[in-house]
Amino acid sequence: MSGQFSAEISKKEQISADIFRLTLVAPEIADKARAGQFVMLRAGAALDPLLSRPFSIHQRMADGRIQVLFKVFGEGTRRLANLEPGQVVGVVGPLGRGFSLQSGERICLVGGGMGIAPLFFLARELLRRAEPPEEIVVLLGARTAADLRQLAREFEMMGLHPRLATDDGTLGHGGLIPELLPLHLSGDKYQVYCCGPTPMMAAVASHCAARQWPCQVSLETMMACGISACLGCAVKTTTKTDGYAHVCKDGPVFAATDIVWPS
Repeated sequence: MSGQFSAEISKKEQISADIFRLTLVAPEIADKARAGQFVMLRAGAALDPLLSRPFSIHQRMADGRIQVLFKVFGEGTRRLANLEPGQVVGVVGPLGRGFSLQSGERICLVGGGMGIAPLFFLARELLRRAEPPEEIVVLLGARTAADLRQLAREFEMMGLHPRLATDDGTLGHGGLIPELLPLHLSGDKYQVYCCGPTPMMAAVASHCAARQWPCQVSLETMMACGISACLGCAVKTTTKTDGYAHVCKDGPVFAATDIVWPS
């Protein structure tokens, strides 16, 4: 069950010019959080739904803290980026349905931009399993090297060795993330976990479908409430009788084959 809390910021990090990471003291959420779930944050403890924003849980720590990773896009994220340790945010969570973890298989994690955030949590959970996967391939992409370098280094600290792509070619492969799949995955079957921009996930889903690889995607969409009250995060699927699911309640993680991807 999720809840509404006030959480103190214990640490703020600036990853790049407009990417930040907040560490929050939120034991009620950390105790229940699962990889792939999210929280709704607002700048300040007072209820202000106009500034509430959804963020994947980037990491759950053993001491009752969680982390969120975000890029400054508008007023809500700008206010969050301007907060300092010791200040308080309003947080609701954990929310949504997370990833279904698989054991003893070859795993591929594909993250683009802020879609990298939940994959960090997922990678740690996979490595902690009693039967860890035989192989974990990590493919990460971003606009430029500054947005990617530190996050890639943190995957390396877990013992993983991410393959990288940047739009401008300043780090790793110069191009799009889906171009990395045929370069770094063998003919063996993989369980793929993916999060990032919709066109990227659609391309990864198509690649997996052609090879009959199971693929789970974490959808990124605008949300106003996070609890399926506003009905603003509908996505077209093949599984619902009315043709639509709500990302906040039915997801954000779905089987890639359940999503009707834009053409």
